[in-house]
Amino acid sequence: MTINKKTVLMFLLAFALGSVGITAHAKDTAKGSFHSPNEAIMHLEKAKVEIMHNDFVPPSEHLKAARAESEKITGDPKIINKATATIIQAQIKVKQGDKQGATEEMNKALKLYESIRPK
Repeated sequence: MTINKKTVLMFLLAFALGSVGITAHAKDTAKGSFHSPNEAIMHLEKAKVEIMHNDFVPPSEHLKAARAESEKITGDPKIINKATATIIQAQIKVKQGDKQGATEEMNKALKLYESIRPK
């Protein structure tokens, strides 16, 4: 009888600890379900600064990072796809040496990301 009580107690303890772990994991997952465009916005701003300094290597790196971040962003898919497309156009214009065009494309992407940024 003592073995049965110990076994039941161990199962109850294991179940209680397991359910707490599952609840904690669910809360962490719920928090991480929204990916903000803040990182992409930061990289776009840095790229704009680098373009103003006439240095085309770092802007392309920041645009590449912004494009990678845009794939992680959650929100309205139409806006996110349009912003990603404008980042791609900015990358093309940087490669062509069109500073003005690249800056305009980055400004478009920034406005789109600002529209989906959480308040």
